[in-house]
Amino acid sequence: MTFPYKLVATDLDGTLLRDDETVSERTREALVAAAAAGAAHIVVTGRSVPWTRHILDDLGYEGLAVCGQGAQVYHAGEHRLLTSLTLDRQLAGLALSKVEAEVGPLALAASRDGLDGEVLVGPGYRVQDGPLPAVFTDDPAELWTAPLNKVYIQHPELDDDALATAARAAVGNLVDVVMAGPGVVEILPLGLSKATGLSLAARRLGVKGADTLAFGDMPNDIPMFAWARHGVAMANAHKQLKSVAQEITTSNQEDGIAVVLERLLLQSS
Repeated sequence: MTFPYKLVATDLDGTLLRDDETVSERTREALVAAAAAGAAHIVVTGRSVPWTRHILDDLGYEGLAVCGQGAQVYHAGEHRLLTSLTLDRQLAGLALSKVEAEVGPLALAASRDGLDGEVLVGPGYRVQDGPLPAVFTDDPAELWTAPLNKVYIQHPELDDDALATAARAAVGNLVDVVMAGPGVVEILPLGLSKATGLSLAARRLGVKGADTLAFGDMPNDIPMFAWARHGVAMANAHKQLKSVAQEITTSNQEDGIAVVLERLLLQSS
């Protein structure tokens, strides 16, 4: 019996990465074993390339990565951006004005396009602790001066789910809104998702959704689960993702990816 999938697609934060931003030796070994059994590995993350590269380099990862919620397909081995989709800044500004008309003023940050695109952080936006670089600005207009792949929004009172729901209702068909992690609600180009980026990357490998096993933990992974043959939510996953997953594994802290891959490898040996 052969390994049942040709592609393993993994989210990063809360999924492949443990809470200290490392990948366990057990999970590394399981991915290597799956690759030896014929399953390519693609990282699919909401992070843009500049916030992803150091992790891929540390892993010795040389394949394709889907970054920026699907906006970027990146060749890790060549340190090269293969595709990149930007957010229409005029549409994004209009969408934000509609959201603010409903919920009041928002705090904003913006992810600039490109291999070295900076994340600019505007007044009042709360940046999570950690090693990811950000550039702070007191001038909100500066956020809009270069091509962007996404805009991050925060509200002083609404929680992530409430803000994402309100924003989605307000923007109509101007842009898309996703909740990508704790404190991370994003404005994206309309129609963009991890599934669109993953399908582009998979096509380069000659692989289809029917060949794919996907792992994730947040609502932004829902389109990827819909595209893949089998979606596995981590034990620490958001309830929305768990509700559409075909399987729930252990948490990112407990090698949830390895648990599933080891079982499948054993069954196919």
